[in-house]
Amino acid sequence: MSLFQKSVLKNYIKFLPKEKVEAAWQAFSAHFQNPIIQENIRASKEEEYQEGFLNDFFVNVFGYVKKPNVSYNLTTELKNVKNAKKTDGALLRSDGNPFAVIELKGMDTTDLTKVEAQAFGYKNNQYNCTYVIISNFEKLRFYIDNAIDFEEFNLFTITRERFEVLYFCLSLQTLLVDDKPKKAKEETLNREEEITKKLYNDYADFRNTLFKNIQLLNPEYDKLTLFKKTQKLLDRFLFIFFAEDKGLLDTKLIAYIIDEWREINEKHGIPTSLYDKYKRYFHFLYTGKKSRYHNIFPYNGGLFKTDELLDSLKIDDALLARHTLKISEYDFDSDVSVNILGHIFEHSLNDFEEIQAEIEGKELEKTNTRRKKDGVFYTPKYITKYIVDNTVGKLCQDKKQELELLEQELEKNYEVENGKPIKNKKKREELHQKIEDYKKWVSELTICDPACGSGAFLNQVLEFLIAEHHYIYELELKFIGTALIDKELENKILKNNIFGVDINEESVEIAKLSLWLRTAYKGRKLTTLNDNIKCGNSLIDDPKIAGQKAFNWKNEFPSIFEKGGFDVVVGNPPYGAKLSKEHQNYLNEKYIKGGSETVISFLKLSYELLKSKRYLSFIIPKSFSFSSNYKYIRKFLIEDIFEIVDCKRVWTEVKLEQVIVSFLKNNNSKSYSSLVREDKSILEVGTIQKTDVELFDFYLNGISNEELQIGKKLLETEQFLNDIATNNRGGIFQKLITDKGNTEVLGGAEIQRYGIVGIKGKVNKTAVQDNDRVFINSNSVLVQNIIAHITQPTDHIKITACLPSENTNYVIVDTINQITLNSDYEDKFIWVLLNSPLINWYSYRFIFGKAIRTMHFDNAVTSRIPIPKITKEAQKPFIELANKMLSLNEDFAAKKNRFLRRLEENFKLDKLSKKLDSFYDFDFSVHKAELKKKKIELSFKQQDEWQDYFEDYKKDLLALQSQIQSTDNQIDNLVFELYGLTEEEIKLIQES
Repeated sequence: MSLFQKSVLKNYIKFLPKEKVEAAWQAFSAHFQNPIIQENIRASKEEEYQEGFLNDFFVNVFGYVKKPNVSYNLTTELKNVKNAKKTDGALLRSDGNPFAVIELKGMDTTDLTKVEAQAFGYKNNQYNCTYVIISNFEKLRFYIDNAIDFEEFNLFTITRERFEVLYFCLSLQTLLVDDKPKKAKEETLNREEEITKKLYNDYADFRNTLFKNIQLLNPEYDKLTLFKKTQKLLDRFLFIFFAEDKGLLDTKLIAYIIDEWREINEKHGIPTSLYDKYKRYFHFLYTGKKSRYHNIFPYNGGLFKTDELLDSLKIDDALLARHTLKISEYDFDSDVSVNILGHIFEHSLNDFEEIQAEIEGKELEKTNTRRKKDGVFYTPKYITKYIVDNTVGKLCQDKKQELELLEQELEKNYEVENGKPIKNKKKREELHQKIEDYKKWVSELTICDPACGSGAFLNQVLEFLIAEHHYIYELELKFIGTALIDKELENKILKNNIFGVDINEESVEIAKLSLWLRTAYKGRKLTTLNDNIKCGNSLIDDPKIAGQKAFNWKNEFPSIFEKGGFDVVVGNPPYGAKLSKEHQNYLNEKYIKGGSETVISFLKLSYELLKSKRYLSFIIPKSFSFSSNYKYIRKFLIEDIFEIVDCKRVWTEVKLEQVIVSFLKNNNSKSYSSLVREDKSILEVGTIQKTDVELFDFYLNGISNEELQIGKKLLETEQFLNDIATNNRGGIFQKLITDKGNTEVLGGAEIQRYGIVGIKGKVNKTAVQDNDRVFINSNSVLVQNIIAHITQPTDHIKITACLPSENTNYVIVDTINQITLNSDYEDKFIWVLLNSPLINWYSYRFIFGKAIRTMHFDNAVTSRIPIPKITKEAQKPFIELANKMLSLNEDFAAKKNRFLRRLEENFKLDKLSKKLDSFYDFDFSVHKAELKKKKIELSFKQQDEWQDYFEDYKKDLLALQSQIQSTDNQIDNLVFELYGLTEEEIKLIQES
């Protein structure tokens, strides 16, 4: 997919310096388009021409200065910041830091996609590096920030016009000095967002107005039928809008039809319906039409097949003219990308669900409605690409390895000389047969999305398979010397390789339309997709339960299951759906315990749909990795999982996090890869042994090997907090709390690390005295029940525990957990551990699964917090530091409060600003300015006196603060030492 929107790029190209572009073109074409030089380059090994390429391309054409020259901005073999690996080259800023990494391969690398992971590994190991450049000396790819989109150039065949884009991407001035490619990319994203919103609003306005009008003029039909026909009509128009800008139909066909209609009505006075005119053209698109005015190809595909009910509808002409002309004015070639259409389709589906629910009198969950309006269920391109590359791509890679078609081995095995086709006839025929075998194998792959929605994954599969066939073509051309591209390739892929099911009829129609728009080609019929994209309830095959939507996979796709099932299943299955009791019971019985959560049933179903040794990958809620609801499906799939990606929040509008889980059926591997999403890139951080899943009782995700070793080290304690303590919440009596009563009440908010702060209210003791859990026990620690999740500077949690004061005449509510220890452990020792960075770090990763969710400090947590076996004597150093820390904080609070009390009393302040409250962090001028905001002006004499007083308190408080920090560090070090951590392990924890 292109990096830049056509209109944005065109605007930047317009302002390039023509003379400099022409000079660069002359230098470029004299070298890279010289046939003799091309042959020499083809004959060169990677290491032979790397440095020459940097000179010939970056220095001689685009004006960079190569090291060791003065003021150089191009270097070779730049070392990574984080490890010893080196990239082949880099473009440097004036401070010497790289803004672009360059990865070069020889001509034996045809598919540059295979180089992306290596190149982006280099980029991600440099600070603030934006661009990636990959080349095999003939082809060159240019990326910005991530590997999702790129510009690709064939240096040997590039035209003068296309060279302008290359110049814009790589010239010294535009890239290094002005950073224009990144600006153009940002403009593209902003423009796409703007167009998406505007087009969707116009599209939705058309749909809503049209639907109301159709209801008004056709009352004999029910609302739901009319809404479905409204949507079908919109789908037809959308195809025409697209086709007239892409050259499949006459340019401005809509405007022509409207002008023709107006002329007949206004000039000739013949009453004619605009909808009748449109229906004629719909018919032409089904059957074809050749005349002196038009040559309309019969695209067919089912979209324009005669629909008697739709054709019989009455529709207001003025409405049709106004809205179709308005949307037709969008540029569906330059401005409306596939990504934009994807969002439009998903919006349309969301609206359809709401309107359908309204028509049927069903209640739709408000939260889901709002989220869906925001389009958050549209799966982003970088997710669909990763999942397809990691399943279909892996399968293809496995097959190429089996057939000995891995490119890096071909030149060596078949003795290729000077980049020319194989001379030895026998070897050439042998390789040709292998390539033909592979091509046939690829053409027979079957990939399914069992909840396909608007077709985001199916479109990505289509894109991948088209690229793979083009790769096969390049391979044949390179090694055999001849190759043909099948003109029906896209249609054959749609017909043979891609399958989808969705419960929503409109989803199915939109998925078909999205595939048609991507594959439509002038003069080529659309593929009929009724046998590939089907409507039904993927999970239920019993008509008694699902009615007409019951879906029997083997009956619907018999040819697939005659061969054992699908090769790949991918998708973003629905979750959290409200199901009837009947449906819940059915799913639990048919699939697996917990199957009433639809995503669990989709996992089990999809596994069953697969052939052996084939791939399944979904993006699903992160709770799959740790929640008890998913316990049985995790156990069922443990032997087959090969990868889990911690995606964090893909959709920032909702708090729910996601993971990508990938499985190879009958894999029986002993480990899986742990990866994390960083922006739009996915990075591998470690390998998890499956025995460690049993150890921690959930699928560890986003965990590096180094972190895992620390986690396992803590488990060597062989006992947990619940082994030495009881954990109980306080009582539930919030309704009894008032501002009167003889006993003070504490809630979670009153629990702070260094003591109890305030009270929640009061209650009469007699009202709660029968509940033992409300009273504070001796040798206990109080903990806030809800654990804080903090995102800055990095994601982490904060367990907040305190020691009850000597006055234990409090009662506690259930927002507090009371940890009551046995006599072998002191409360201050456990208080220190619970508040320590180490236990918080461990809990976030190895108990809470690095999740953003409501976390409760209940027995499920405390039963997993490792506590070393330690004598009372060995606890004393911790207790001494705990006493010191408590004393210092008490002194700090007393001194600070004394100053603030003086402030309030002297200046009659009823409320202090944050800067007045933390006065010791600022100088006197800030303090004075804050007082001025409160309309308090100090005389010169008052300023002298008050500044002295201020500085004395500030000095004392900062000294206490320093002692507190020092003591805190001593405590942390004692805890690290207690668990046997090394310096490197301590550093890792402190940095994360």
